[in-house]
Amino acid sequence: MTVTAEGPLPARTYDVAIVGAGVVGCAIARELARRPRLSVALVEAQDDVGQGTSKANTAILHTGFDAAPGTLEARLVREGYDRLSAYAAACGIPVERVGALLVAWDEEQLAALPRLAAKAAHNGCDETHLLDPDALYAREPRLGPGALGALHVPGESIICPWTTTLAYATQAVRAGVDLHLNSPVRHVDREGGHRLRTARGTLHARHLVNAAGLHADTLDRLLGHDDFTVTPRRGQLLVYDKLARPLVRHILLPVPTALGKGVLVAPTVYGNVLLGPTAEDLDDKRATGSTADGLAGLRERGRRVLPALLEEEVTAVYAGLRAATGQEDYRIAAHPEQAYVTVGGIRSTGLTASMAIAAHVTGLLAESGLDLGPVREPEPVTMPNLGEAFPRPYQRPDLIAADPEYGALVCHCERVSRGEIRDALASLLPPRSLEGLRRRTRARAGRCQGFYCGAAVRELFERGLPRDGEPAVAELAAGKPSGRGRP
Repeated sequence: MTVTAEGPLPARTYDVAIVGAGVVGCAIARELARRPRLSVALVEAQDDVGQGTSKANTAILHTGFDAAPGTLEARLVREGYDRLSAYAAACGIPVERVGALLVAWDEEQLAALPRLAAKAAHNGCDETHLLDPDALYAREPRLGPGALGALHVPGESIICPWTTTLAYATQAVRAGVDLHLNSPVRHVDREGGHRLRTARGTLHARHLVNAAGLHADTLDRLLGHDDFTVTPRRGQLLVYDKLARPLVRHILLPVPTALGKGVLVAPTVYGNVLLGPTAEDLDDKRATGSTADGLAGLRERGRRVLPALLEEEVTAVYAGLRAATGQEDYRIAAHPEQAYVTVGGIRSTGLTASMAIAAHVTGLLAESGLDLGPVREPEPVTMPNLGEAFPRPYQRPDLIAADPEYGALVCHCERVSRGEIRDALASLLPPRSLEGLRRRTRARAGRCQGFYCGAAVRELFERGLPRDGEPAVAELAAGKPSGRGRP
């Protein structure tokens, strides 16, 4: 197993190369790692896993209640929900089953709720039930005035997307997958297999999986296909301070439209409240900036749904790009004659469906002639807990007694200890940037956004900055890393 971010790529020929180390690509790598006979490369354009759509979404574990019945997406989301729920429980990925309320604000929306309940039942989600205004306001007393009713979906949950992607990648690499970072694919040749020409040289593989997210259509065309076009759909979001968390008990959803699930108000596992996303179709696949008009529109919608939220402090603003294709379904297709599988059009449900997508793609590879070989389950991982509903290291006297570094807070807004930063830097997949460290520990993600802790966090990061091909130098103030709480 190797993790590289610089230097030439290996000259070996892999059985499978996966392009794209987002949540879906990492899930596929983990699934293929269950087949120890295979040699697998995971190729990522950026310097960390989960750097694209996977890091900037609404972090919801969907039941699939509103998926288009009969589609591949509907089936994979339903299967993925069960798979990821069990996986998260086993790995320590924080999940909270808060449930969702689809709130009707006019007679047309109210009339749509029974149809949505029937659609949910068709998709195997039969726990939904209708609420009248009294029952709705009993569940959400801070909801804005004028709501006419709601559809309650108890199974909808919130999850940590950063830890999910990292868990998949950690298990995959530990089981033998080679992860090659900073390796954008510029061209693909078909000569006795696949030759991927990247910024770091050429990588050879017998089979190819395209999990390139926003760039999946570009890679697809390099292989001679023109089956879909990805239109980046920007979703801007506002993150409200933890003091806003008591205002909302459920995920508050509008009645969905053709553009998506619409603007929601939702708690996060980190103790914040999200408002968003927008849905703006763009041409630029790098346009992850926020706009004054977009944020103003979010506030206007939020004022109707949860008026008190607008009185709270905004902690952060961010935007993500979804891989919209204008189709109602995922664009997953096998091309056996090329030993190639496309995994395109994976939108906001991709996090939930990731493990089911991985199993489906593995089946397509087998049908395309890949000899999978026997199964061996990967070594379990226990991920650091980033969720507020579960004990964090600073709240565990036993852990602090054994290692005082877990009681030495560096980031006070998010209560991140020196021990957690040390463990992240010494992990199998250490962060290569301060943003990567933020996703692994929440350091600098709080109310002050690093204003007070930024210098201390940067000093610890630079002291333990990983070097290519070596573990991080984690000789922080406490000495050698203990390994507790790290992947």
